[in-house]
Amino acid sequence: MNPKNLSINDFNYELPNNRIAKYPLENRDSSKLLVYESGNITEDIYQNIVNHIPNNSLLIFNDTKVIEARLLFQKSTGGIIEIFCLQPHQQELEIINALQQRQKVKWECIIGGISKWKQDQILQKSIFINEKEIILSATFIKKINENFIIELAWNDYQFCFAEILHFFGAIPLPPYLKRKSEKIDSETYQTVYAKNDGSVASPTAGLHFTSAIFSSLSNKNINKDFVTLHVGAGTFKPVKCDKMEDHEMHAELFIVSIATIENILNNLENNIVAVGTTSLRTIESIYWIGLKIFLNQPPFNLLTQWEIYELEEKKLPMQFVLKSLIDWMKVNNLSKLVAQTQIIIAPGYHPKIVRGLITNFHQPKSTLLLLIAALIGKNWKKNYEYALQNDFRFLSYGDGNLLWFNKYKS
Repeated sequence: MNPKNLSINDFNYELPNNRIAKYPLENRDSSKLLVYESGNITEDIYQNIVNHIPNNSLLIFNDTKVIEARLLFQKSTGGIIEIFCLQPHQQELEIINALQQRQKVKWECIIGGISKWKQDQILQKSIFINEKEIILSATFIKKINENFIIELAWNDYQFCFAEILHFFGAIPLPPYLKRKSEKIDSETYQTVYAKNDGSVASPTAGLHFTSAIFSSLSNKNINKDFVTLHVGAGTFKPVKCDKMEDHEMHAELFIVSIATIENILNNLENNIVAVGTTSLRTIESIYWIGLKIFLNQPPFNLLTQWEIYELEEKKLPMQFVLKSLIDWMKVNNLSKLVAQTQIIIAPGYHPKIVRGLITNFHQPKSTLLLLIAALIGKNWKKNYEYALQNDFRFLSYGDGNLLWFNKYKS
């Protein structure tokens, strides 16, 4: 089944505003956990998640780090212009390189208050770092579709762009929180294992994990590994059309080491659990890129929106595909796979590698809810009704689920 003809209206539910968690709990691992398996629902908290995962399972986390991508400039007249940095201009695959640029960069941005910004006007703001005044300027270059290309420049080559964002910017909270970011968000909107700068939104399923949870997992011989997918603002992009074939899915950069792919290959007989939809999207994309490489169907560094449904009839055993991918990487002296994925996981898709998913509760009529429905079918409604009736907190700072959709091995 190709999900192009799905209606987004079939994936709707009423979410009262008071059920949206505006702030996280004081203790990350005190959040409630809904556990779903074979149509049955049980309830616990994240501190006890180890009790719901079999020995020898492999949990895969997304170790991306949220950058302070929200810049506010005040005009001489007092008006505020907000620049939300989305991604490097021309979408260079290595965002890390773009963040390491010095003195100036060009980025694709969303602009708040664009009508107040004359295109020939250069915006500026300054702060003192180590008693030296650092001046950051923003120049309007051009508009591309709904976004804008902005050149950002600063007067000290000692600082790279990642450092400039850290000093001048703020964490970009999801728009549905309807509040400004606060100092505490710099800590609470990052996972404790965040490592690689590049996201403008947090992989929020991982926000509940603590060192205590990792210790309990290790004690039960439950292993962990990491992928990197830099989450873009497209994750909040609403589906405005009825039929899914008219919705353009956002593309996101992911990076996976050859060691991690080997780890996945060696654990196919165990339970592989994705922590977050971004991890699941990455893991499943690895399979399809491996298949494209074996079938010699370039480009090998991009998966387009509907491509996996076209490749479905050509699928091969997971072990064979992953082994072929690893061999190809070794021949090409690649220590990591760097690619972009635009795939949309929706009803009609069956996961190839992952048996379980740990995730938060998602917005109505969102592509993330489509993903949940692809995994557990119409029971997504049962889960969400249970959560609404039992005081679960929703969205980024809310509670979560552990979903088993392929029968796990106990």
